[in-house]
Amino acid sequence: MSHREVHLNVNILNAGVFGGSWRFPGAEPAASLGLEHYLRIAQRAEEATFDAIFLADGPGIRDDLRYRPFNGLEPSVILAAVAAATERVGLIATLSSSYNDPYDVARRFATLDLLSGGRGGWNVVTTAGAGPARNFGLDAEPAHAERYRRAAEFVEVVRALWNSWEPDALIGDKAAHRFADPARIHPVQHTGEFLDVAGPLNVPRSPQGEPVVVQAGASSDGRALAARIGEVIFTAAQTADEAGEYYRDVKARAAAYGRRPEHVLILPGLSTVIGSTEAEAERRRQLLAELVPPEYALNRLAEQLGVDREALVLDAPLPWHLLADPDEAGGSQTFYRIALGLARRESLTVRQLLHRLGGGAGHRIVTGTPEQVADAIVDWVDRGIADGFNLMPDVLPGGFDDFVDGVVPILRKRGVFRREYRGTTLRDHLGLPKPEYVRPGAIAAAAAEGAA
Repeated sequence: MSHREVHLNVNILNAGVFGGSWRFPGAEPAASLGLEHYLRIAQRAEEATFDAIFLADGPGIRDDLRYRPFNGLEPSVILAAVAAATERVGLIATLSSSYNDPYDVARRFATLDLLSGGRGGWNVVTTAGAGPARNFGLDAEPAHAERYRRAAEFVEVVRALWNSWEPDALIGDKAAHRFADPARIHPVQHTGEFLDVAGPLNVPRSPQGEPVVVQAGASSDGRALAARIGEVIFTAAQTADEAGEYYRDVKARAAAYGRRPEHVLILPGLSTVIGSTEAEAERRRQLLAELVPPEYALNRLAEQLGVDREALVLDAPLPWHLLADPDEAGGSQTFYRIALGLARRESLTVRQLLHRLGGGAGHRIVTGTPEQVADAIVDWVDRGIADGFNLMPDVLPGGFDDFVDGVVPILRKRGVFRREYRGTTLRDHLGLPKPEYVRPGAIAAAAAEGAA
């Protein structure tokens, strides 16, 4: 049987994806506040020929800080240091379109992309929650639909800025005394619903043309944005049916925007708990569940569902009468849909739901031997419901070492994962084409036509 090639990123979620990962035996609680943590994982990812490392981010402190670490260091700064210590692995970071300016974001990622030789990727997010909003002078978070309208405009402006330098604008001709050709550097002159940006950018184009644009979203607004602008799409799916429905829907939406579906890669999140035997993996999973403080898990679930903590009773079902329709929920609609879907489908109590969610992660968890994890990966890719996975190891760095040492050799033996890089840029690893140069005004016109 001929198998499809698997794409893999590793998501460096501080100490690991579970709420109690930092308490796991041998784990260093504050490791994610030091550069060595990221360098070690990135270098192992490069050794294993992963497409990229990925750093999640949010512009605010979490209310549950007393219970677990979180990704608090600014990700593009970390990746700049990682770029100097690696040669091939891709470098993807999250920056919010809700609480940043497009010129600054365009400049940061253009710089990372240029200095890394074309390995940069930007994960576009809209930021939910009142806490981050107050950090930027707002009394409340913008409405869900407004955040996504701003995000679409934001990406349009960033891409226009990346294209403000033509590929041959940088000349460097000493004899002719010509460093750059101003006639090939173009203003953006964007005025829209949310943004007013003149341009041009002060950074030339990188070897891969533009950083890769990554997006994630499960709501109707999120899917529309992903299909319109995402080249790699992170998603959350607990079942094959959920994954297949999302895959087909977003690929069809991308085609409706005039895009080639094979140039839109969909990578569901995958949390792994690996043991040398199935029983060992189950014991590890049980320990991880026990390390999650119940009050942390309950508080997080209540926050995500938009209900009071007192409304959640551990050995009772969810308070369905208090829960909004997913399309009308505030905050993260992705997590909201995952939690409600799990609870309804499996008739779970709150306690059981918390266990299935891993203390609040919400992504699919595969517990087993390296062979069983490899089976789970190949199954979804071969069924055409995923192009690969955004890997979220249970504990970092140990759980990632288990994957690299145990699962990667199996995937290579089956012929579904590369043994060496075939190119130097992130686009090369992902099999994505280098974007043709498009002058800024043409990008805006194409975006408007696609939206119509």
